[in-house]
Amino acid sequence: MPRILLIEDDPQVREGLEIALRHLGHDVASRGDGEAGVEAVRSAPPDVVVLDVMLPGADGFETCRRLRAFSQVPIVMLTARSDDLDVVAGLEAGADDYLTKPVRPRVLEAKLKAVLRRAAPATPAGRSGPLEFGDVVVDRGSLVVTKGGTALDLTPMELRLLLALAGSPGLVLSRQQLLAGVWGQDHLGDSRLVDACVQRLRAKIEDVPADPQLLRTVRGFGYRFGL
Repeated sequence: MPRILLIEDDPQVREGLEIALRHLGHDVASRGDGEAGVEAVRSAPPDVVVLDVMLPGADGFETCRRLRAFSQVPIVMLTARSDDLDVVAGLEAGADDYLTKPVRPRVLEAKLKAVLRRAAPATPAGRSGPLEFGDVVVDRGSLVVTKGGTALDLTPMELRLLLALAGSPGLVLSRQQLLAGVWGQDHLGDSRLVDACVQRLRAKIEDVPADPQLLRTVRGFGYRFGL
């Protein structure tokens, strides 16, 4: 049974989701602010975090960044609006996925199950040995990525995206291909997930993220990986 941590300011929403998820058979803990949520993840790491954007003190974006400083736990962001402002900010802060309010418990449950399925990336078919791109080495057998001999701390989605790109070096993969292969068919059309994850990945594998040499954008088409 996955352990869910719900970080939500509104006591009615928090209690309602907590009761509903427990009724569906889940192990749920909740906190009312980001500080308490960060401490809860430190002391008893959950399997997945549901994080509201609107929190007192440190908002959801800052809380997400603080969590990502020490944890790669899957994070689903709750936002009151579906426009790019909140969604992209949450994804760039390190969230793996998002839902807009009002949230129906069964929809949230389905989202959490999907995020947890993606949290353990499978080794791609075919060769499973290491791939070398300059000082970046992608070991598809051990699922370890190193840069200059140092292991990189990638989130499950960042790793899945890198595996998809590195498995086809030199080829241009469209955002729709990456969405289908990494996030699943239910995300087709939401290229924000790909773009935000690419930006986070570049910050970890590129010497100069603003001038990428490994993970390049092919305008109007998608992304190409390789020197």
